[in-house]
Amino acid sequence: MSVRKSVIVLYRLCWVTFLAMVISFSVHASFPYWLTWVPAAAAFALVLAAGRKARAAAAAPRPAVEVGAPVSGRWTALNSPADKVPSHGVHAYGQTYAIDIVAEPESEGEGRSSRPAFRRLWPVARRNHHFPAFGAPLLAVADGTVVHASHGRRDHLSRNSIPALIYLMLIEGSVRGVLGPGSVVGNHLVLDLGDGTYAMYAHVRRGSLRVRAGEAVRAGQILAECGNSGNSTEPHVHFQLMDDPDLGVAIGIPFTWHGIGVPGNGETFMAGGTSDVRLVPESGAAQVL
Repeated sequence: MSVRKSVIVLYRLCWVTFLAMVISFSVHASFPYWLTWVPAAAAFALVLAAGRKARAAAAAPRPAVEVGAPVSGRWTALNSPADKVPSHGVHAYGQTYAIDIVAEPESEGEGRSSRPAFRRLWPVARRNHHFPAFGAPLLAVADGTVVHASHGRRDHLSRNSIPALIYLMLIEGSVRGVLGPGSVVGNHLVLDLGDGTYAMYAHVRRGSLRVRAGEAVRAGQILAECGNSGNSTEPHVHFQLMDDPDLGVAIGIPFTWHGIGVPGNGETFMAGGTSDVRLVPESGAAQVL
């Protein structure tokens, strides 16, 4: 077992021990109460140690790996590593250089995006079919082998209003965080691209997989569809490269897409064959988780 994996196992064991001691103390106080916080303190210490190691790795990253775009069509980038590292505010789950992208095809005859805008209060949530990203094909960014493929989790309603976002951050997201990375990223795919590089696609649509673990894939092959599972405010593609297929220990690797590079926050791009190109930034783009 690697050192990183051992740290994660010990971290989870500390929290299990903490919960067991709290329950035991509430039933029969046979030891000083302060002892219950020892495993919790150990867990925090392990997190700090793991965070320092991840930050050190990010400070001296591997060269960017050039791959194809995971989608085709007109998309906009959000939470991009072109603007901030770590792009999602944390190094956990190999997300240091992760990017979120949302489909924004122009409405016919109107010249504007058909993607629903973020609302303050109403509607609190929307069904996924209102978002053009939902059901969009996910493409293999390079030749590789499927390491992990899951699509059993449900696609929930959008969380693109203030009340829904509060619910996601305070309740739903907290529960998923305790359950582990699989619950956070929802249905997901991991591809082994070789040379210690793995590609991860998160929030995959339930029941949309066209590949399975162990299967070899070719660049551009359709793997699954974009969904809205896990910690997601709306249907979108979360893509990242990492050095390990285990999200619990992975460290992020910088990427660049053929003909596109790394689009910045609010920047729209066209992907697909020879049409790969970055376009002008979109104004007022809402953040996506």
